[in-house]
Amino acid sequence: MEPGLFSPIRPLRRCASSCFGVALVLLLSACASGVRIDTSYTSENQDSRALFLVLHYTVGNFESALQTLTKPSNRPVSSHYLVRDEPVITYRLVDESRRAWHAGPSYWKGFSNLNASSIGIEIVNTGPVTGADGVTRYSPFRPEQLDQVIALCKEIVARHQIKPDRIIGHSDIAPGRKQDPGPLFPWKRLADEGLIAWPDAALVAAKRPLYEFQLPDAKWFQDKLADFGYNTSRSGEWDALTQDSLISFQMRYRPEKYDGRPDAEIAALLDVATTEHGMVLSKPLVGTSQPYTARW
Repeated sequence: MEPGLFSPIRPLRRCASSCFGVALVLLLSACASGVRIDTSYTSENQDSRALFLVLHYTVGNFESALQTLTKPSNRPVSSHYLVRDEPVITYRLVDESRRAWHAGPSYWKGFSNLNASSIGIEIVNTGPVTGADGVTRYSPFRPEQLDQVIALCKEIVARHQIKPDRIIGHSDIAPGRKQDPGPLFPWKRLADEGLIAWPDAALVAAKRPLYEFQLPDAKWFQDKLADFGYNTSRSGEWDALTQDSLISFQMRYRPEKYDGRPDAEIAALLDVATTEHGMVLSKPLVGTSQPYTARW
C-alpha cells in the first residue's frame, strides 16, 4: 500500500470527532441549565404565602428552647424565630420561605393547620410557674425582649402584609391545649403600635350596661367567639371548649381576669369585637396605606 493512500479521509475523521465533541458539550450544557425561565411578565394577582403571625412562649430557658427547636426528637418542633431573654438576641431558625412546625393542630377564621400559612415567633419565657404557696403565676417578659419582639413583628408584617386580625397567639388557634403567650403578653401595646386592632372603648362602655342588666346565654357567646375566629363549640352549653375559648379571648383583651366565666365586661368586649367597625387601629396599618375595616 502506498503511503498516504487514505490520507484524504483523516481530516474527515478529525472533523467528525470535533463535531461530536461540540454536540456533547452543548447537550451537557443544556442538561445543566435546565428549563429556561422568562421573567418578563409578573402577575399582579398574588400575595404572600404567610397569612398569619403566631406568637408563642417557650416554657423554658434559652438553652432548652434552642435544643427543642433545632434538634430531632420524637415530637419535632421548630419556629421561624427565637427571641432570647438575656442577652436579648433574635435568632432565625427557619427561613420565612419554608414551613416551621410551631402551630400544631390549629384553627383560625376558617383556616386550619396553620403551619403551612404562618410565621412563628418563640419568646424565651418560663410561662406559668407554681410558687411555694401553691399559687401558679405567669412569668413576666423582659422589657428589652418585648421591644425586640414588636420590632420583629413590624418587619414581618411589612414584608408579608399580614392583616391585623391574623396576628394571633398560640392560645387563640388552640384554646385549652395552649396558653401562650399568656396573660402577661402586652397585646394592648401591639394595638398602640398599630399592629393589631382593639375594641372601640366608647362602644364597649355604651354596651356594658345592657349586659349588666342581663347576660346572653351560652349559645350567644359561642356564636360571637366563632365569629371572632375561634373554633369553639356550638353546643349551647358551657362546655370545656367554650370556656377555653373565652379564656383565650380574656387573656388577650381583659388579662386582669381570665377565668372563662362570662360577665358584662367581657360580653361587651366580645360584642364590639364582632361588630363591623367595632375594631379600631390607633395608627395606619404597618407597611401599607390600606385602611383597616373589621371585615377584610
